[in-house]
Amino acid sequence: MSGVERPLTIAVTGAHSTGKSTFLARLAHRLRQHDLEVATVADLGEQAQQIGLPILHSHTYTSTLWIMTRGISNELATWPHADVLLVDRPVPDALGYYLAALIYRGETPDPTLLGHLRTLAAQHSMHYDLIFRTELDHTVPLGTNKARDDNIRYRRLADHHIATVLHDLGIGYELLAIDGHDTAITRATAFTLTQHTGDDLATI
Repeated sequence: MSGVERPLTIAVTGAHSTGKSTFLARLAHRLRQHDLEVATVADLGEQAQQIGLPILHSHTYTSTLWIMTRGISNELATWPHADVLLVDRPVPDALGYYLAALIYRGETPDPTLLGHLRTLAAQHSMHYDLIFRTELDHTVPLGTNKARDDNIRYRRLADHHIATVLHDLGIGYELLAIDGHDTAITRATAFTLTQHTGDDLATI
């Protein structure tokens, strides 16, 4: 963006346990092979839970706003130091989770508070250069590297409402299929090199 110096930013959104962190770890490794300084911003769900904020189907306006604003702060902290920023759950992701939680609980959002979150998500998303959205495949077993929420109804709601938020706010994205990681890594690497270095893309 004109007048703003920031790293090229690639983000991955989608329901939990759909391969986002694994994909980003592989992409970071690939980009570092091209001598790029790569920073990452991780999923904030566990941190929110540790400080007593509700997450997943218990999400509230407060927990959603905290995740969104903390995520923005964490992203900004990398801007002076990185060539590429990889974000595990961009800001609109939290809004999708909140809407899914409200539907799950049968609640209606306060329109003023919801409008605040929508504005924040829409405005900050101008800083994402490439967004991938994972697709939920409930036949794929949950990972075992940490505690996982296995509530399939809520996972489906989260998957649906993340896609809805992106569509409603006019935020472009590319689908990241469960079997499409190799292709997406090649695509993201080529995109990054074209933007940053002009490297011969045949070498990626």
